Amino acid sequence: MSRNAGIISFNNVSYEYATDKPILKETSFSVRRGAKLTLMGQNGAGKTTLFGLILGTYTPDVGEIHIMPRTSIAVSRQVIPRGEMKLTVRDFFQKCFAEKDYAIDPKIDDVLEIVNLAPKNEKVKETFKDRLIESFSGGQQARLLLASALIQNPDVLLLDEPTNNLDTAGIEYLTEFLKAYSKTVIVISHDAEFLNAFTEGVLYLNTQTRTVEKYDGNYHDVVAEIAARVIKEKRKNAQLEKEIQANKEKANFFANKGGNMRAVAKRMREQVEDAEENKVEVRKEDRTIRPFTIPAQKGNPLEILSLSSYRVARDHILTDVPCDITLKRGEHMQIIGPNGIGKTTLLESLASGHADGEKVADGVEIGYYRQDFSNLDFDQSVFDCLMSVMQKKVEEDMRSVAAGFLITSEVIGTKIGNLSEGQKGLVAFARLVLLQPGLLILDEPTNHINFRHIPVIAKALDEYEGTMILVSHVPEFVSSIRIDTVLDLDRK
Repeated sequence: MSRNAGIISFNNVSYEYATDKPILKETSFSVRRGAKLTLMGQNGAGKTTLFGLILGTYTPDVGEIHIMPRTSIAVSRQVIPRGEMKLTVRDFFQKCFAEKDYAIDPKIDDVLEIVNLAPKNEKVKETFKDRLIESFSGGQQARLLLASALIQNPDVLLLDEPTNNLDTAGIEYLTEFLKAYSKTVIVISHDAEFLNAFTEGVLYLNTQTRTVEKYDGNYHDVVAEIAARVIKEKRKNAQLEKEIQANKEKANFFANKGGNMRAVAKRMREQVEDAEENKVEVRKEDRTIRPFTIPAQKGNPLEILSLSSYRVARDHILTDVPCDITLKRGEHMQIIGPNGIGKTTLLESLASGHADGEKVADGVEIGYYRQDFSNLDFDQSVFDCLMSVMQKKVEEDMRSVAAGFLITSEVIGTKIGNLSEGQKGLVAFARLVLLQPGLLILDEPTNHINFRHIPVIAKALDEYEGTMILVSHVPEFVSSIRIDTVLDLDRK
């Protein structure tokens, strides 16, 4: 089979996710065998839905999707279903295959190495595959999901934000694996350095035309090319707008003259119509969230939080560590440590306000940004979610804040569970603005967020006047934020 053959082909495909929510409109493109591509598009464009169309989870309303015969496809899911939480690690991976694989243990060992989750301790290793999925942290579960796609060694590997829960070492392991992978890979990610290391082109989901455009080159090149197109489109529109205005004035002038001049006026109006048709609908991809401030709760005491101990997991063995930490009003602390050591678990405990060894001052409002958004009610509308945290429930104020985060009137009535991960992230930030917390706890707040928004978010966190605890694996992001103290969970 030729390496240039199309392993995936979309022919004039149209698809609406829901009534009046088109994702694709008469789009055609193909992916050659062995290609490694980025799937790019703004938050909510429908990237994950496009994966669903490739998998056959969704059926196009119009057109055809052709997958090369006998092609195996695997996707890294975002969430482990509740029904799989009681499975052992071995059974979780066994479910990836239609037939029982009696030699699965070595394969599990290999993929756990790739996602940097393999235990080093021999005693732990003996029982590791018998552990229940529910016993792992949220970040560890995300890596198990990634590993469950990799273990299948599919002809087409679909990865949705695979670096979100990986530390630097984990990203390096995955990058080297994907470089060596000889089959087709399509990945959704905002991690430019990761993408540039192994991808060769971009599938760009244009939300204006509802088509998929193909570009050659690395992520940075394509972002620059699209930005240049936007500038060109805006300039073209500005020139056409001048011509339209001039021709409208001429048409009105000649129409008032009467006689033969009316024919001239008619031609002028036709030129106006032609110019209107030639105007380009400028893409929304260049839109960035507005600069924002997270107001800090007023009237809090000087000492906001004290911590006398915390728990870490070294090579999957839990250990209590004594400490003497006090966070004062306005202090910013970063928590660091390798994947799986317990950063997310510690943040969950701190956000509860009553963890062992923790004391939060009375009356302090805690704002918690969870990386999996599980503290949001997925059955609640965006409108209700935002209104519920306001002390003074003024709808106009809420809508103004929401608009700054690109939460449109269409999105505001949508259930949280129906939003893309990127949109959930923006809703979570809008919620923090309206909540006005005294203690802000953030777990990987750049996950799923469009790269254009990240500098704006960093500036808001840097200027936050309340107490903040931050976990982030993105050094450039952290370097833009005021950090007063660092807690290293890996400190011996």
